[in-house]
Amino acid sequence: MSGADRDTIAALATPPGRGGVGVIRLSGPQALVLAQAFLGFEPRPRYAHYAPFLDETGDVLDEGIALYFPGPHSFTGEDVLELQGHGGPVLMDRILASATTRGARLARPGEFSERAFLNDKLDLAQAEAIADLIESSSEQAARSALQSLQGAFSRVVSGLIEELVQLRVYVEAAIDFPDEDVDFLGDGKVAADLQALLESLDRTVQEAHQGTLLRDGMQVVIAGKPNAGKSSLLNALSGQDTAIVTEIEGTTRDVLREQIQIDGMPLHIIDTAGLRDSADEVERIGIDRAWAEIEKADRVLLLVDSITTPDTDPATLRTGLPRQLPEGLPVTVLRNKVDLSGEAPGFTDHDGTPVIRLSAQSGEGVDTLREHLKDCMGYQTAAEGRYMARRRHLDALERARSMVVQGQTQLSEFGAGELLAEDLRQAQDALGEITGAMTPDELLGEIFSSFCIGK
Repeated sequence: MSGADRDTIAALATPPGRGGVGVIRLSGPQALVLAQAFLGFEPRPRYAHYAPFLDETGDVLDEGIALYFPGPHSFTGEDVLELQGHGGPVLMDRILASATTRGARLARPGEFSERAFLNDKLDLAQAEAIADLIESSSEQAARSALQSLQGAFSRVVSGLIEELVQLRVYVEAAIDFPDEDVDFLGDGKVAADLQALLESLDRTVQEAHQGTLLRDGMQVVIAGKPNAGKSSLLNALSGQDTAIVTEIEGTTRDVLREQIQIDGMPLHIIDTAGLRDSADEVERIGIDRAWAEIEKADRVLLLVDSITTPDTDPATLRTGLPRQLPEGLPVTVLRNKVDLSGEAPGFTDHDGTPVIRLSAQSGEGVDTLREHLKDCMGYQTAAEGRYMARRRHLDALERARSMVVQGQTQLSEFGAGELLAEDLRQAQDALGEITGAMTPDELLGEIFSSFCIGK
């Protein structure tokens, strides 16, 4: 730890403003000395003392409950003091001012969690889960963040690292002892272990991606030909007249964004210009922007007019677009205007592609779409142990996966054990960034600076 990390820090641990209770948290080597100064006696460890809080002259600042936790048996791993007083901002400021006068300094954002990480009380993924738990916008997101805080995600990553370590030991032993009668690199074991590791990584990438949707929300693009009802659908989902709706084709010429919540789960809805070949330069710009949004989407809602589009095969509908949708992009086909076409609203699965029949104008089937989007974000499965993940976690997993794939090539095509060993080392380093085992100091500073002051 640096000299700054050996300071005793203090901060308001409850939200600023007025409330029934306000909590000042202190952590560091002088916490017990400060406790004696505030209370006038040495507190018992892990015992709730009801007492007046005294300033430097012996005057009473407030009265409340004091809790002292000697390190390492505390959140930060250091000596910790909590003063729980009345939640008025003036009272809290006076207690903080008295703490700094007595030698403490004000904590940086996230510094308590940072110290917990540096003292091995939790790893980096768990520390980030604290912030995610506080910022949760739904019950499902809170459950998933709690799973990560309790170590669910870290255990998955540790399991992957253990697989990598065992594989590295085997590969590097084969390199170090080339004169053995057995060809360790060519006996099939390494190839099989690489494939098993890749499958584990693929599962984890998929689960982590679902975790990022719970945290950051899903990017959903409404796409389709002109006058299919895209803007009407945006208005129906957002509950307000966000987009202009007319019978004139090409009314929407730019990208419209609306952030909504479905049962507390964040969803970013993007309405786009109708997809067609156009000679109008302004409309062409809007169409190009639409395709750019499609490239970045988590899911595309491919909207068709059920009156003018009798074909119900999703594959045919996709090939009817001016350009091909990106490979592997999840697509839900929406057959709109069923109130006019006579189709029954509802949901079907067409060879793996969800198809929903609805009317954006009348509202029929829109609730079915909402339930479908909730399922896509993990609403139903979050209670079954899904963990929260961040974009940097997903990036690290994908880099690790890329290095394992590259290692497979080094082995199968060139028999290059040294290059395979290096790829495996880099994959392990990438996974280590998730839990903080291999994380640069600059990244640590960026992560913890986004936390609350008292966390």
